[in-house]
Amino acid sequence: MGVIRLTGTLTCALEEVETVRAALPEHIRLSRAEPGCLAFDVTETAPGEFSVSERFVDRSAFDAHQTRTRASDWWRFTADMPRHFEISEE
Repeated sequence: MGVIRLTGTLTCALEEVETVRAALPEHIRLSRAEPGCLAFDVTETAPGEFSVSERFVDRSAFDAHQTRTRASDWWRFTADMPRHFEISEE
């Protein structure tokens, strides 16, 4: 098994931008602290558009991240926001 990489964008409505900005630091902190996280970056590239780049040591670490995220405040705030992600194995 190789390194799992996720790249893409999360988009939110302009009235949701402040909620995303406020929740983002904790989401990044928790994600980077996960076992197997090699890199985790989310950058606002335009108002309401966030570039996402993640790397995990393997599929198991990535799946654990996805499971944790689905149970988090981050997911509660962003679950309905459009995501356009590509997942690949390096």
